[in-house]
Amino acid sequence: MKLFKPLYERALKWSMHPRAEPVLAGLSFIEAIIFPVMPEVMLGPMVLARPERWFRFATVSLFFSVLGALVGYALGHYAFELARPLLDSLGWLERIDRQVAELREIAAQSPWSAFWLLVLAGFLPIPLKIFTWASGIVGVPLLPYVASMIVGRGKRVYLLAGVIRLAGPRAEAALHRWIEWIGWAVVGALILAIIYFKFIR
Repeated sequence: MKLFKPLYERALKWSMHPRAEPVLAGLSFIEAIIFPVMPEVMLGPMVLARPERWFRFATVSLFFSVLGALVGYALGHYAFELARPLLDSLGWLERIDRQVAELREIAAQSPWSAFWLLVLAGFLPIPLKIFTWASGIVGVPLLPYVASMIVGRGKRVYLLAGVIRLAGPRAEAALHRWIEWIGWAVVGALILAIIYFKFIR
């Protein structure tokens, strides 16, 4: 059953839309607060469609991700108790509580200790919103927090956009050829991770 190739081709069409850049900005912003879809799903096809603008697209994604991260931080700091039932219904509360405990322990050592954890989080397949809310709840100082968001998310978006820019048509050909395998492999990995964390660990 072909599922991911049609979705990928649709994403490519969206990436060439005149309003693709505002969509990327909005997706990057809201993903850092509550939305579960990472902005790379728009960024990658946009760079494939217009490789000469790779740096601009990555910068737009990073800038609005950081803005969203500040909103997520503020919500975690000021509205967490009110949002607990909603977060619990979304299945995020346990992960946020676990991240809060870890951040509290690290931040107690040094404000900049949390910086390295949040930078590392930029490469993990964990939604950014988990870290933005947790940082606000703990009260991680804003300077190391913003710096970690810039470095952590920046290295991911610039690396992705840069690799696609350098690979050019080869990247697009490879994705067209292997997108179904990649998509189903990711789904399989997610299912295994859910089984492990829910039933084994």
